[in-house]
Amino acid sequence: MYNVLLTILLILSAIIIIAIFMQPAKNQSSNVFDASSGALFERTKARGFEAVMQRLTAILVFCWMLIALALVIISSK
Repeated sequence: MYNVLLTILLILSAIIIIAIFMQPAKNQSSNVFDASSGALFERTKARGFEAVMQRLTAILVFCWMLIALALVIISSK
């Protein structure tokens, strides 16, 4: 059981990394230090692909945390 959960955790870790890199950039890096950029700290609602990727990443991280917690509980016995 421990080895199966550990394998799932490693695969899930790779999928999370891919999902994070697939997310679109929030802002342009050239405008980060521009004083006229008023949209830097504004929160805009994610739509379309960005919303799907945010939800998918959140679900994957939640599953990752559950599996990691299960591995800790199993290994402490």
